[in-house]
Amino acid sequence: MNIHEAKTHLSRLLKRVGRGEEIVIAHAGTPVARLVPLAAPPAPRTLGGFEREVAARADFDAPLPRKLQSLFDGDDDAAPA
Repeated sequence: MNIHEAKTHLSRLLKRVGRGEEIVIAHAGTPVARLVPLAAPPAPRTLGGFEREVAARADFDAPLPRKLQSLFDGDDDAAPA
């Protein structure tokens, strides 16, 4: 479909695209654009659902042992030999 025709019939083209059709628009016979339907937005995520499958220890957020923390901090002197 050429640009002039697309401009003239934009409302009709959008209805076709809304039904799932893809339309190519050309300028001087060369394709330059595509009208395509938007992907449906993803369904909202539901939080939770793994309560019975995953467990965290009561001390999961306790500080790491000093030697291990120093490795995360980049202290090469604390690395095991």
